[in-house]
Amino acid sequence: MDIQILQGSHSTSAGLPRKVFEDLRRASRAAGSALKLRASTSIRPFIESIRHTDPGTSGFVVLDPGDLARDDPQALRDALESLAVPYAEVHDSSDTLLDLPVRSSAMPIATIVINGDLSMSYRIAVGIGLRRIARWPSESAHSQDDFHNGT
Repeated sequence: MDIQILQGSHSTSAGLPRKVFEDLRRASRAAGSALKLRASTSIRPFIESIRHTDPGTSGFVVLDPGDLARDDPQALRDALESLAVPYAEVHDSSDTLLDLPVRSSAMPIATIVINGDLSMSYRIAVGIGLRRIARWPSESAHSQDDFHNGT
């Protein structure tokens, strides 16, 4: 199963830095998944990306509406209500949170806001997605020496 990142434009930040995307892509590959990015600069293509997410190939969506969140809230709400894949929202500021009245089955499984650090929001969301589709590398793959609990 793939994880789709659906990213809107950002006027105050660069969005997802390429290096972070490549790091997340490597982690996804190691977990047996593909990470795909679809960036949109306007609301219509963003909504179409949501509507065309295939639950047969995509197991999770990371949704980053960026500045597009307020362009057409009704169309965005309708698209999210038709999304048949679990998703997490990521934001770099509390000011950009979606405040859409969607039915409970269409709500994100997580909304991640690390003010001023969109990269960390993405890392958390992709980690949730990998765990959600049960492809995260097993804990036994790591040596006991990799974990130190301070004792």
